[in-house]
Order: sequence, then structure tokens, then C-alpha cells
Amino acid sequence: MMPVHVQEYLAGLRSRGMGTPEYVDELTMEMGKLESFNFLYKVRDLTYVHVVKTGEGGKYFSIEPSIDESVSSLGDQVMDALFREFLYVKDVVKKEEFSKKFDELFSRAVSTSRSSARYGKIYVPEDKLEPVRHYLVRNILELGTIQPLLYDPYIEDIFAVGPGNMSVVHKIFGVMETNVSFKDLEHMDRYLRSLTERVGKPVSISNPVVDIALPDGSRANIIYSDDISVKGPSFSIRRVPEEPISVTQLVKWNTISDTMAAYFWLCLEHGMSLMFCGPSACGKTSTLNSLLPFIRHNLKIYSVEDTKEVTPPHRVWQRLLTRESGPEESRVMPFDLLRAALRSRPNYIIVGEIRGREGNVAFQAMQTGHPVIGTFHASSVPSMIQRFTSDPINVPPTFIDNLNVSIIQSTIMKDGKPLRRVVSVGEIVGYSKESQGVMIRYVFGWDPVADEHRFRGMNNSYILENKIAAIVGYADKRLIYHDLEERRQIIRAMIDNGILKYRDVVKTVAAYYLHGVEGLPFRIGGWI
Repeated sequence: MMPVHVQEYLAGLRSRGMGTPEYVDELTMEMGKLESFNFLYKVRDLTYVHVVKTGEGGKYFSIEPSIDESVSSLGDQVMDALFREFLYVKDVVKKEEFSKKFDELFSRAVSTSRSSARYGKIYVPEDKLEPVRHYLVRNILELGTIQPLLYDPYIEDIFAVGPGNMSVVHKIFGVMETNVSFKDLEHMDRYLRSLTERVGKPVSISNPVVDIALPDGSRANIIYSDDISVKGPSFSIRRVPEEPISVTQLVKWNTISDTMAAYFWLCLEHGMSLMFCGPSACGKTSTLNSLLPFIRHNLKIYSVEDTKEVTPPHRVWQRLLTRESGPEESRVMPFDLLRAALRSRPNYIIVGEIRGREGNVAFQAMQTGHPVIGTFHASSVPSMIQRFTSDPINVPPTFIDNLNVSIIQSTIMKDGKPLRRVVSVGEIVGYSKESQGVMIRYVFGWDPVADEHRFRGMNNSYILENKIAAIVGYADKRLIYHDLEERRQIIRAMIDNGILKYRDVVKTVAAYYLHGVEGLPFRIGGWI
């Protein structure tokens, strides 16, 4: 049975002649192709979402217990009482411990009986108890006004300019305006200052632009000063999924093809260095994360990031984060962490995002035999090479062939909705003294008309034949294409058998590494 506040919301729709939305347990990508829709779905016990489109542009309504003036007033009184009690609470470090203590203190602080007020408890009417508790949980344990949007796993981005209604980029329905907003400029100003203080990077007039990581790993960019952001403070939040997107899911979405996934599998299995390139928010890190299970699970991984995004499933994983705030002498930059990586002798180094001189160290690592995977802002392989060989990175052109493969990913708009596609995969063959340039061989391309990935590297791949086949020890280097086909069939079989969750893909790949095709939970065909 739906909560009372959801029933009241639906009754209000019917009274305005808007009909009743269809309740769905799960959204599908096919729903995004509908010219009109009217769906209701649940994201938390008390939080539901209503998405509707009848004309141009969809609308997004977050449905949660009503927080009117009486609820917020009562909530603020209870909050003051809880904070006084928390002063005497010891040994509460983790959020789970804090949450348990909150429940205990909340029950001691409030009562639904007026007579209990004489004992110091705060009277909260029965019908206001759940809304008040929801208000407190949202503002103490979680992130307040924006929290309902953070509950929704289908939201990729959240953005706001001034105190008006926020907008989101929905995985299924694209850009949508929401009913979530700040009451006024003062409310938004106070909220942004509180949010940034909680994560240790306070925003102010003198420091108006900050990048922060939220507790769930999402990345937020905040522009605080209205003399810079003309329409008032603004922010954008890029969501990070709780569980990485799997490679099989990316293939099903057509971000990459099954043959391309098999090619990446062989590259990562045999220690090739890969660079994922493209503009902001095109899905570079999501694709990188989806492929990490292909690195053998008994290897040591070393990652360097400024915000937590990389999530390899390996047991031996040294995760390092930069410290870019505070006194200059205490800051730790990607350059410092990458230099430390070379002393740790990892089997693979992952660089979350290369932007500066740490890129030079990454190429030095490749030259000394450490495979490197990273993300980089570049729209093509030539522009990637140009940026790497220019200031401030300054990799010598003759070093570029230490990188094996460059992957170019982009966001394609189709019918008003963003689609992520790997548009090309180029192999770095080597530096040509004659032409004084880097030779590139493209093994995959994307056909925008058919929305298909074309494999151009069959019997023509420099990396497969001259690098990986030599590592495997094939006398006939063309045998490597049998390995490619076997892995393609495994990926296709995983999709056909519904193995789409990241952890299930990890288990399947691990079983293959341990026992070969006999260890798989399904059968695959032979060489075609």
C-alpha cells in the first residue's frame, strides 16, 4: 500500500483531471522512445517519483512527505534538542552508528502526547511525526533539499541556476525540470555554504568556485557569487552509480560492441596501456570502470584520483586521493602520487583524470613497463597526441608509442536524448622519423547512420598481432583472433543469460580465468 502522502498526491492529480500515472517497478530504455508517458515509481520507502510528458519536454515530480511551515518549525525544535544531546555522545564515527544513535535520541526527544511536554519532550502530533522525522533525517543524516534527487538511481546529472526549480538529466527521459527548488536566494546561499563546509571545502565570496565530492561519490561544481553567476548561485552534480555499470550493460546499450569489449578484454588481460578520451560527461570513467574486471584478479592495482570514481574489483588495490586544499606545503598532487606509484611496483596504474604534468609521469611509467589506464579530455587521437606533447604535459613525441590504445568516446544527441558511444579506437603503432609524426591504426569506427560499430582490425590489428600474440607465444599470430572470438562469445552469452550486473560479470570473468570455458555458468559455441 502506498504512503498517505502519495495517495494524496494522486488524488490531487485526479481532481485536476490529469488522470492516474501507471506504477512501474523498473524503467526500461524503451520507455524513453515514447512520445508521451505518465509513470510513477518508487526510489525510497517514503519517496516516489512521477514523470510525465504529454507535449514538449518531460516533467519530473519528487513525491515525499509534505514539509510545510509547521513541519519545518517542529523539526527545527527537535533538531536543536538532538544537537544538545549529541554533544554527550561518544564513539560515533560511521554513518551507520550515527543513524542508530539518531533513532534512539529522536524517540527520547519527541512524544505524540501533550502531557509528556512537562518532562522535557517536544510534542509532535501523530500526523506530523513521520514528516518531522523525514525532515530531520534528510537534513541531518543526508544532504537536505537535493536529497530526493540523489535517491533516484536513474538521474545522471542535477543542475540549478539560482533558487528556481532544479533540472535533471534522466537516464531514460533526458533533460527534465523538477519540482525541487530552494525557497529563495537566502535559502540557497545558506544551503551551499553548509554543504561545502560539511565536505571541508567551504565556498565564499573570496573563494566562489569549488569542486567537491559528495559522500556518495558524486562530483559537484559550485559557483557561489552572484557577480560571477549572473542569475544567482549555481551548481551542477554529476552522479556516480552505487555499483559500476557492467561491460555487458554497455554492450546492450550499444555504447560499445561485443567485439570491441572482447578486444579490450585481451588488451587488459595482457598488460596494454589504454587512454579513454572525450569531452566532459561522455561516460569515459564509466566505460573504464566497466572494463576493469578484465584485469586478472590476482594483480596489484594502484589508482590516483582527485575524486573517488575508479572502482576496480581487485582485492589488492591501493587507492590514493589528492589533497589540493590547505597550505601549499601540505598539498598532495597527482604528480606526487604517480611518482610514488613507481616505487610501489603495481601491476596496473589507473589515473582518474590526467590534466597536467602527471601525464608526463604516466608515460614514464609506461616506458618502465608499468601498464597505465587513464582518462583524458580530447576529441580525437590526433588532438590527444597534440595535448600530451604540448604544455603543460610535454611528453616527447617519441614516447607516445608507449601508449598502446586510444579510445574516443562521445555523447550523441538523438531525438533530444543523449546517447554515449565509443566512436573510434586507435592503435598507436609508433613514431615515424620520416614523417616526424605518430602512426595510428584505427581498428574500430562508429557508423552514425546505422548506429553500429565497425571492426576494421580483423587480420589487421597491430596490437593483437604484434604485441598480444607475442606475449601469448603464438607462432602463428593470426591465432589471436580465435581468442578474440572466444571472448566475444562469452560476452554475448552473458548478455543472453541476463548477466548484466557488475558483480555478476566480475564473478563470471574470474571463473573463466580460473577454469577456462568449463568454469562458465553457460556454454558457448566454437570458432566461427
